[in-house]
Amino acid sequence: MNLRRWGECALLAICDADLLGKILKQGKIAFYVREEFYKGPLVSLEEALDLIQQSTIVNMVGRGIVGAAVKKGLVHPEAVLKIDGVPHAQIMKV
Repeated sequence: MNLRRWGECALLAICDADLLGKILKQGKIAFYVREEFYKGPLVSLEEALDLIQQSTIVNMVGRGIVGAAVKKGLVHPEAVLKIDGVPHAQIMKV
């Protein structure tokens, strides 16, 4: 996970660890799970869910993290996109 703060805003980029550095391809879409954006401390799933709740903007990718966020009610299942079969979701709190 990678957490960036600007004043009152917090941007959390989080992915399943096995996806870091991978490229998800589907049709004309190429989604890069870039280390520059997502890499940071490795956290437990519980810590990740707490960070999601505390963040104003969240970008998440992976079956584990997105599935857990949906199960906890942090992301609506219909808001989840799949790229190359891998779930991706974003949250913006305004």
